[in-house]
Amino acid sequence: MLTIDRATYDAIVAHAKRDHPDEACGVVAGPEGSDRPERLVEMVNAAGSPTFYEFDSTDLFQLYKEMDARDEEPVVVYHSHTATEAYPSRTDVGLASEPNAHYVLVSTRDCFTDDGNNDGPVEFRSYRIVDGEVTEEEVAVVDALPRTSQPA
Repeated sequence: MLTIDRATYDAIVAHAKRDHPDEACGVVAGPEGSDRPERLVEMVNAAGSPTFYEFDSTDLFQLYKEMDARDEEPVVVYHSHTATEAYPSRTDVGLASEPNAHYVLVSTRDCFTDDGNNDGPVEFRSYRIVDGEVTEEEVAVVDALPRTSQPA
């Protein structure tokens, strides 16, 4: 199960709506081995496409250097689908290279009305993708993540 705080959930949804009609993408980093999504990093979709996302290789390299220096790992890898349901495509499955990450998809297909209003619903779903196998998991949105205990 993915447990995510409300502020991070809202920020991911806002990013997906803001980048619509192109796909949005990003990472939520957390302490290595913790499964705690703590630091949202919005990325630029280098493909600039409504049907495909691609992390800029230089930005991604920089992010991994930064996470390594901070003893972090990608806990959530997210992107949006602008015209289809929030389910991983074959391309998404092929690109999934982080076996411990939660792969979040946000569908913005139903959130825009004819008058341009974006207050409609989004679909927010999470998956584990390991060796090409997709498993949907529950998402728990909490006010705040529980504090971690620090060693004495």
